Amino acid sequence: MAIEKESNRLDEKDMDILRALQQNARLTNKELASKVHLSTTPTFERMKRLERLGFIKQYATILDANMLNKGFAVFCSIKLRRLNSDHALAFTDMIKQIPEVTECYNISGSFDYLLRIQSPDMRTYQQLLLNVIGRHENIAALESTFVMEEIKHEYSVSV
Repeated sequence: MAIEKESNRLDEKDMDILRALQQNARLTNKELASKVHLSTTPTFERMKRLERLGFIKQYATILDANMLNKGFAVFCSIKLRRLNSDHALAFTDMIKQIPEVTECYNISGSFDYLLRIQSPDMRTYQQLLLNVIGRHENIAALESTFVMEEIKHEYSVSV
């Protein structure tokens, strides 16, 4: 008897589950089942399959950075002196250890990386640059762009 491989294909009910969970990940299985018009057992099985296949990476609580005195947002573009797999790994390993860096992207163009940094204020950000990020010996250039107003920040993926 052949073992059936789990399919990565999503149907409309799977998409309904993903949409509902993006809006409110705290839904009980019963509430979710009601929203997607399925009974609880198939809903639970579908949700577990979506987790297992990696469509659902994690469940999170979105905090208000301003309320936590971390509302000073900066995009920091970084160019490395030398870029190869070892230098990139050393840089990204360092960045992963800095809690103020909330996002890091390897980008194309004039810079190699784009960081989003949340800080209480300009002075704290400056100290982070001088005493932590700026100490990395392979940084050739750095440019900071300060967020004056956040117009749109979506955490969801359009499905």
